Amino acid sequence: MLYTPFYDPEKSYEENLKNGPFGAFADGKDFSSQNGKESPSRLYDFLGFKINSPFGIPAGPLINGNFVKAALDKGFDIVTYKTVRSEKYPCHLWPNILSVKINGDLTIEKAQSKLVANRDYQEPFSITNSFGVPSFEPTFWQKDLIEVIKYAKSGQIVVGAFQGTKKNGQSVEEYINDYRITAKFLKDTGVQVMEVNLSCPNEGTNNLLCYDTDRSVLVAQAIKEVIGNIPLIIKIGYFADIEELKNFVKKIGNIVQGISAINTIAAEVVDENGNQALPGKGRLRSGICGHAIKWAGLYMVKRLKELRKEFGFNFTIIGVGGVMTPEDFFEYRKAGADFVMSATGAMWNPYLAREIKEKLI
Repeated sequence: MLYTPFYDPEKSYEENLKNGPFGAFADGKDFSSQNGKESPSRLYDFLGFKINSPFGIPAGPLINGNFVKAALDKGFDIVTYKTVRSEKYPCHLWPNILSVKINGDLTIEKAQSKLVANRDYQEPFSITNSFGVPSFEPTFWQKDLIEVIKYAKSGQIVVGAFQGTKKNGQSVEEYINDYRITAKFLKDTGVQVMEVNLSCPNEGTNNLLCYDTDRSVLVAQAIKEVIGNIPLIIKIGYFADIEELKNFVKKIGNIVQGISAINTIAAEVVDENGNQALPGKGRLRSGICGHAIKWAGLYMVKRLKELRKEFGFNFTIIGVGGVMTPEDFFEYRKAGADFVMSATGAMWNPYLAREIKEKLI
């Protein structure tokens, strides 16, 4: 069942920032386990922290502290503050979210053709989202993040997500150093877990950073030099080539403490007349998420579990992609995900965490 989304796709990013969240995320009702109820009989070890449930919301939809606080109140125990940068960065033009009509799974073959998008949100539910990873200046988001870290209740944790920023004329070292700078800004907030995004398809670039293994390793090493013992999660995309994924995990799996997969699958998105659906340069292709990409997330979780065992690593596996129902959550857990997150599913179902907890043994 689709409820009023907590991020309103009919409003601009700025309107959502100012007036959101919406729907049940704005009703003030607290479903967190510490709200006058008994504590859970079982706690889960999330990178050294005891968490009420192995479920949460990944980077993306929780665009400021108000959204994060609402997610915590609704019982999402691992919540990720939207990806930040070392300096202010603009959002893409509205619209940023559209419904995409896909028959069955969005296979890699289907993703090579054009997908038709509109504003008719119906199940089975998939969307395109294209924001371009906007960010406020660090002085704003540091203060906001500090407040929500304090707001989290016992058995809950706030993850700080970030990425580097590409600039014209920038050297490789300058690019990598931007990750160091942003990691230091995040560290200063007191955040207990960090996630670096190596997989954003919505910046008008063709290649994701996670597909450049050597550079990804340099970035991860640079970040760890700054953050020390703070656990680092890397967010990656779908790898079609298992040998490429194997090489990636072999080189980076002993540097990071967690791997989150997947982000989205990129495809060309057009309107019902065949025109580019999302206005602006570099936005013909955008990330697809929701029901149609669950197969890819499950595939990656299974492969990561196999490779973790093969190399004797102990990184945590976080499954993301197409988690729309409690059944999807348990399918990810069965596939090998230590923890599971939902963005699109959670956005249209504010009760998803509660529904999953009711079925956890």
